[in-house]
Amino acid sequence: MKSAKNGRDGRTRIIEGALRRFSQDGVSSTTLASLREESGVSVGSFYHHFASKEHVFGVLYSEIATMYQQAFVDELFRHDTAKDGIEAIVAMHMAWCGRHPERARILISERPPRREEPGGPEVAEARRAFFRRVSDWWRPHMKNGVLRPVEPTMCYVLWLGPATEMCRLWFSGAHQPTEDEIRMLGEAAWHSLKGTSGAS
Repeated sequence: MKSAKNGRDGRTRIIEGALRRFSQDGVSSTTLASLREESGVSVGSFYHHFASKEHVFGVLYSEIATMYQQAFVDELFRHDTAKDGIEAIVAMHMAWCGRHPERARILISERPPRREEPGGPEVAEARRAFFRRVSDWWRPHMKNGVLRPVEPTMCYVLWLGPATEMCRLWFSGAHQPTEDEIRMLGEAAWHSLKGTSGAS
């Protein structure tokens, strides 16, 4: 019983330590030694749970992405109209980043693990499921001409690119976004994505 508890605690400490180190220093600048020091685990304990720094990152990134995607979908499906949904997601994005700045820094700044890397298959599968859910919401509005047809990468850039850049400024201490600015970001996203039948 004690061994199982310590095992769970060790893994948790490693993930929590990695969250702090990766968000502050970036993955490439974080060493395995600094991860162990941050988490307070022995070499043996570390390798009991993870094979490498990249393994830790893959698991952590997958957990963060899943957390964000669930919040996104939950918010999106609260809204029946396209305009409300588009603008609400921008506000949700900013609020989520404000509540989870360490996780948001990693999600915004780090490259997701590739399919052949640790965590890559899980991230890819979660992304496919996420896109399916967003498409389920988007498709009826697109058929009605309220939202324009747009492929996923361009959709992200038009929808959340400016808000993500605002978060970068926020995290760097260069600018604190106001409620009016967040509202303007939502309006800008709507104007970028509305179709020919979208309200003005």
